[in-house]
Order: sequence, then structure tokens, then C-alpha cells
Amino acid sequence: MNKKKLYIWASDLSQYTGEGSLGNLFIKKKLEPLYNFNIIKPKNNIIINNSFFKNKYITPILGIFYCWKLYLLKKKVCYLNYLPLWNIFIFSLLPPSTLLGPITGGSNYKKDLSFNYFVRNYLFPILYKLSIFILNKREVNTVFSTILLRKYLNEKLKKKSDFNFFLKGIKKKKTSKKKKIYDFIIYYRKHRNKQELYPIKFINNLLKANFKIIVVGDKLEIDGLKNLGFLTKNKLEKVLSKTKIFISSEENIYNFFAIDCINNNVNILTSTKPTKIGREFDSKIIYHNTKTKFKKKNILKLLKKF
Repeated sequence: MNKKKLYIWASDLSQYTGEGSLGNLFIKKKLEPLYNFNIIKPKNNIIINNSFFKNKYITPILGIFYCWKLYLLKKKVCYLNYLPLWNIFIFSLLPPSTLLGPITGGSNYKKDLSFNYFVRNYLFPILYKLSIFILNKREVNTVFSTILLRKYLNEKLKKKSDFNFFLKGIKKKKTSKKKKIYDFIIYYRKHRNKQELYPIKFINNLLKANFKIIVVGDKLEIDGLKNLGFLTKNKLEKVLSKTKIFISSEENIYNFFAIDCINNNVNILTSTKPTKIGREFDSKIIYHNTKTKFKKKNILKLLKKF
């Protein structure tokens, strides 16, 4: 079968980020079987150091111009990264036949009187409706990274959409004889919405009870924690293979760090009751309310299972 030529705009294919992991998975699972492709990346290393502002605001705009340039040259194009459902700007300005990478969004957020809460609780649902209207006009199928946004969609878009694409990152289970030397691991990111949803009091109680905890990602400033920083995929997998439980933030357990955990036989502890999305994922979830009174014997009982 002769594959068609496809040009892919990719703002982020890094192994260090969720967006990069999602983009690479989409290329492998969705695009490779159907197309011969060229990947177009931002010039001049504009995404170096994973700059939040550049990645999420500058390169997406640049990508729109590249897609139109190729579209006008009669080329088939795909816009891969940074597609939150609230971003009506991207959906409305891309060429009409552009293939879209996985759409993201729908994470939990802290309910308070902050500007962040106002935007997510009141403005985002309005933007979602506008994006849904635009997506319904497009002929291409829509892929959502998780199931979190499904409740906002109308029936028409639900019927032509695929959900929980991130689950395609789960690999066949490996048998491992490596000794689990770490009790817990935390993936920490200094992001306004994420920071406020980590169970800090629970983590402090674990440290006081002498449980072994490691942190990857940004540095979490708590005495007694072992911060490993950002790790390559290979180094992360080696660490995960020696770890029992991943402590998830309340923001979103449906992410690529959770997939890496599952692939390395690490269970996922969450204090937010999860939605069942598939046996391979659901079987690794541990629901534990981290806001209740801390009891060391309950944690020891939990760890003995692993």
C-alpha cells in the first residue's frame, strides 16, 4: 500500500514532558501506519528548556502559519501539540482539513476565590462550547487524550470522537525481579494549578513515619525528600522499577507519568475517586483519602501488598 505524504507540525516531542510523550505516541499509533511523514519543528531551538510561555503560546501560533503555508501548497498537514479544548484560537484558524493531535484538558483545580478558579470554572466552559461548534464543522475524527472532557461534548461530537488515547501507551506486562527499595514516588511540577493539589500534609506525615520517598521533576522543598530532578526515559524506568507506589496529585491521574508507572509495575495512589476507564489502568489504582487522620499501620498494610 502506497502511503500518503503528511507534514506534521510538532511543538514538543521531548521525552521529559507529557505533551512530548503524547505527541510521540500519536505519531506511532495513528500516523505511522497510514502516512510517510516529515516532522516540522520550531526553528532556532525555540522550545529549549521547555519554556512554558514559548511552548504553549508562541510555537502554536507559529504552527498555524506553517500549516497554512503547506496547505496552500496542496500538502496534507497535521497539527500535533498543545490542543487544549479551550483554545478556540487554534481550532478556528487552522486549515479546514488539518489532522489534529490529541485534544487535552479537563483536569481538576482548586476551588477558591482566585482568578485561576474564575477562568477554569466560568470562562473555560464557554470556550469549550465554541470549540465544540468548530470541531463539529470539521470532517476529521477527533481524538481526546483522556475521558475528562466527554461530559462537555454534544452527542454529535461524541459519536465521531475517540477517548482515552493515552492508554495506548500501556505496554505488555513485564516480569521483573528487581527489589522495590522506595516506598513512594512523587512527580512534582511547579505549575499554579498543579502545586496546590499535591497532598503535602500526607507527604510530611509519611516522612515523619520514616517511609522512603523520592521526587522527580521540579524540586519539592520539603526536608527529608530525595529530589532526583528530571530524568531521561531510561533512568526514570530504572527508578520506577524499584518503587512501590506513585502518589498522584488531585489534578489528574490520567497522564503519561501514570502510564510509565503502570509499565513498570508501580501502583498509583489517588485521593480523588477515579472513573473506571479500562482494566489495565484501573487495576493499578489505589484510592486512599489523604486528608483523613494519618495512621502508619494503614500505610504499612498497604505497602505489604507490593
